[in-house]
Amino acid sequence: MKTPSSFNLSRRNALKTLAIGSAVLTVPTIAAQEREAESHYKQQIDFHGLHQAGVITKEQKNVSFISFNVTAMTLAELKMLFKVLTARIAYLTQSENSPVNKIDKMPPLESGMLGGHLDPDSLTITVSLGASLFDSRFGLTQLKPRHLVAMKSFPNDQLDPHWCGGDIGLQICANSPESVIYALRDILQYTSMYIVPRWKMDGFLPSRDIDNKTTPINLFGFKDGTGNAPADNTDLMDELVWVTDKDKEPNWCVGGSYQAVRLIRFNLEFWDRTPLEDQENDFGRHKITGAPIGMQYEHDSPKYETDPHGDRILFNSHMRRAEPRNPDRYTAKLRRRSYSYSLGINTFGMLDMGLIFMSYQKNLQSGFIDTQKRLNGEPLERYIKPFGGSYYFVLPGVKRDEYLGQPLFSEVV
Repeated sequence: MKTPSSFNLSRRNALKTLAIGSAVLTVPTIAAQEREAESHYKQQIDFHGLHQAGVITKEQKNVSFISFNVTAMTLAELKMLFKVLTARIAYLTQSENSPVNKIDKMPPLESGMLGGHLDPDSLTITVSLGASLFDSRFGLTQLKPRHLVAMKSFPNDQLDPHWCGGDIGLQICANSPESVIYALRDILQYTSMYIVPRWKMDGFLPSRDIDNKTTPINLFGFKDGTGNAPADNTDLMDELVWVTDKDKEPNWCVGGSYQAVRLIRFNLEFWDRTPLEDQENDFGRHKITGAPIGMQYEHDSPKYETDPHGDRILFNSHMRRAEPRNPDRYTAKLRRRSYSYSLGINTFGMLDMGLIFMSYQKNLQSGFIDTQKRLNGEPLERYIKPFGGSYYFVLPGVKRDEYLGQPLFSEVV
């Protein structure tokens, strides 16, 4: 029979063995997690190519969209702005050691918020031009893309001029907010003599959805972007998103795309008091699975042909108005890239949250504008209020020996 002391000694030995075993199991796990995180931040998306990154690129977790007014006074200064932007984007989207300032009485060369090494973190910076840049200042009027106009109000809009317009738009995306902020501060540091910010909105997507490679869920609790055309279908992207040499656009536009940006406030308190059946009927989809009503899986066909009277999926539902599939599968000739936003609370103590809707299309009229016209008056309008945004034209991509906008400037007489 064991004595109390021998029992305690054996118990201590057993606990020690368990602790050692646990440590052995834990150390590799922690090391593996650290390696995975390090690899995650080193992911790089090439800035160069026929098209700019950030249009059909897989969505990152965070975004800042910033609209700028141009303060450059001459065409030469405007060209220099785009040369600087090209150089900074090329630098920021690569893995680099942080620059060191050896003169301690001068400001640091960079913010330092990412430490001593800059990891790409899947950063993309997409540059686009507003209609106002094609006024008489720089001799660009005759080169404006055919469909590029100032955004006008739709019936449910309440557009605030402080959240609209701008000569240039920057969409900065990465998988962490600090990478987005670092990039923005860098660009402001190098371009402040040419542009001044007009408005800015930060957005996010659910980390669990991005990490699990599932369709992101918006603040209404519904999947957002299920109907997007596959980005790896080159022919379909040329048909829906990219301007090609077959389109009747100025030559410099080939490889670019029209961008619609809409800031949409959600009435979440009202929504959260709405019965599930009404919510699902408004969208035309089941909330949990994202499947069309009456179907099982998210990407199942809604089979409108078996529901000619709108008994299952209402004619007024968001998905049936936006994408009626008549006569084409992709009736909405655009590709969505939207993010949630949160600005705290408003003066009435209500949540100021909603959606940064962004879409890309080769034709602004047949893309976003016609789609929005089909959505006018939908039941979902009870819960949303668009208050800002603008239309832009995304510049074509660049080769390594070119700068953004070079084909445009080469056509200026």
